[in-house]
Amino acid sequence: MYTQGLDQKEQSSDKRDALESAADLEAFQKRIDAEQKIEAKDWMPAAYRRTLVRQISQHAHSEIIGMQPEGNWLTRAPTLKRKAILLAKVQDEAGHGLYLYGAGETLGTSRDEMIADLLSGKAKYSSIFNYPTLTWADMGAIGWLVDGAAIMNQIPLCRCSYGPYARAMVRICKEESFHQRQGFDIMRELCRGTDEQKAMAQDALNRWWWPSIMMFGPSDKDSKHSAQSMAWKIKRFSNDELRQKFIDVTVPQADFLGLRVPDDDLAFDDETGHYRFGAIDWSELNDVIAGNGPCNKQRIAKRRKAHDDGAWVREAAIAYGEKHATKAAA
Repeated sequence: MYTQGLDQKEQSSDKRDALESAADLEAFQKRIDAEQKIEAKDWMPAAYRRTLVRQISQHAHSEIIGMQPEGNWLTRAPTLKRKAILLAKVQDEAGHGLYLYGAGETLGTSRDEMIADLLSGKAKYSSIFNYPTLTWADMGAIGWLVDGAAIMNQIPLCRCSYGPYARAMVRICKEESFHQRQGFDIMRELCRGTDEQKAMAQDALNRWWWPSIMMFGPSDKDSKHSAQSMAWKIKRFSNDELRQKFIDVTVPQADFLGLRVPDDDLAFDDETGHYRFGAIDWSELNDVIAGNGPCNKQRIAKRRKAHDDGAWVREAAIAYGEKHATKAAA
């Protein structure tokens, strides 16, 4: 869903970089340019591997942390049907995390290592999940805007040069499309309801619009790793291209709902065929990524508690596996 991690500083250097020959690097790039999939056992540059681990692990973390703001409304959904739909969606997100951790493990980094990096604060997850869900309309805004932005970002990842990641994304994108429809349906019902309900929908749009368009990461001129990632065909479009696509698709949807996008500078440009939009407050994004968002501490504290509470399950599973391995060996 989320590629902001591509724009974080490198956390460590890899000595293997110095051992890579120009011929190996050239041969690898030729495979990329020929649209050949790179598989887990294939040779790859260490920097390519690090980039994938960083992106895939952040993506997995985002799916797992993203369960929290929606889980906040599981017991308060307005009808049994809405509760069942939301519960199914949260379960989907857990499954997405599972697929992605599995894809990350094919690169030689264990799930335990990835989770330890998340819990220690070393690894990032999408900034969007550090905002609170204040009303039921937020469930609509998250599905419509957040999952809508995720789909815009993730569909090209189905053609990612790394095979295990690309294949995991096929199912994830299919499920995310249902999540987006679920969110839009909530917003549509609210906008067809009472004046108070429509005002609730407008308030949710006001609060989630700018964080949603920040999901695509910094502008291209400030993105340190985007160009290399595109050369490796991990990414297929730049941050700004994806952001523009999202805005062009979403603004007419807001018009259909009778809602106003909270951007006084928003206007359709007949010459370019795209919407012009106002300046993004990148200081807010940087502040949230740095750990100072409204819910950063709460999200990580809850994830740590869940991890600690589940220790006995992991220990029991390991003991069970060892017991049967010993029995089989005997």
